[in-house]
Amino acid sequence: MRQIVLDTETTGLEPAEGHRIIEIGCVELIDRRLTRNSFHQYLQPDREIDQGAVQVHGITDEFLRDKPRFADIAEDFIGYVRGAELIIHNAPFDLGFLNHELGLWREDAEPIDKLCRITDTLVMARSLHPGQRNSLDALCKRYEVDNSQRDLHGALLDAEILADLYLVMSGGQISLALGARDGSGAGRADTRPHRLTAQRPPLVVVRADAEELTAHQARLTAIDTASGGECLWLKTWTC
Repeated sequence: MRQIVLDTETTGLEPAEGHRIIEIGCVELIDRRLTRNSFHQYLQPDREIDQGAVQVHGITDEFLRDKPRFADIAEDFIGYVRGAELIIHNAPFDLGFLNHELGLWREDAEPIDKLCRITDTLVMARSLHPGQRNSLDALCKRYEVDNSQRDLHGALLDAEILADLYLVMSGGQISLALGARDGSGAGRADTRPHRLTAQRPPLVVVRADAEELTAHQARLTAIDTASGGECLWLKTWTC
């Protein structure tokens, strides 16, 4: 299973107003393990960057002056992502810009969502945490994912952070270490079964106290309110 976690930085907010992509950052997951096969490119947009955008990502016109244009890297980019599942936070934004760039490159270019399956982690987060803030920074705080290096937005850094968040939110990931490509098994989670023996001491059962039960009920009530009465944990099920 090949997944690509992708993020972009742009000159502004709307491709319909002539704004362009200035950075693409991607990291690869194979069978839910990070590899070293990343894709990262700064791009010359042939237009000025809005000052508001510069304040977000810190990328300047001067820095991009000698960088390649999207047309120069389009085939490499398509070859990298083709057939993968793209993991994107707020996917319509990035897909809108990517499809705009592809259309400028070639009139007959296929849109990115025809080349790849798309998973939007913002949609996933809103389903998991209705009524709460679900920005990358908010999710990092909620899931205790380190984003201390994120003073400014950056496509590759944000893709790396989103990869960690996606693995935690989608469950089942034990280790975020880079997967070994040499067969040594380094960086792999230990998936061997652990046998229980008769000598194992009894498991300690820690039950919730009254304060914890009250807090739990309050959280369920908040979820029920935010979801319009659809909190599954408060429903009565019959078999």
